[in-house]
Amino acid sequence: MGLTKTEMFTDLQNEIALFSKAFGHPARVAILQHLFKIDGCICGDLVDEIGLAQPTISQHLKELKHIGLIKGNVEGTSVCYCINDENWTSMKKVMLKFLDQDITKENCC
Repeated sequence: MGLTKTEMFTDLQNEIALFSKAFGHPARVAILQHLFKIDGCICGDLVDEIGLAQPTISQHLKELKHIGLIKGNVEGTSVCYCINDENWTSMKKVMLKFLDQDITKENCC
């Protein structure tokens, strides 16, 4: 299997692809929605809320944290996650600019 050649693409294209990946799984969308709803969370609550196994939830949280859409603080044996406001705002600007493009050619396929 070949490697993904992300260096062939612009930083913006890679950034859009990473953000899109965050929304590419319904569990990550559900996690983000839940974090917005309660404005913070402990991982165990997500297992009960989303209905997936702890390792699965942890993997999705890891992906969202890697992209920077959430951040977490260790509290005893738990990690409390919340939306990373600054990165969320930045992501919205990038994605809105990308999604706000319109086709101007009238006679296309």
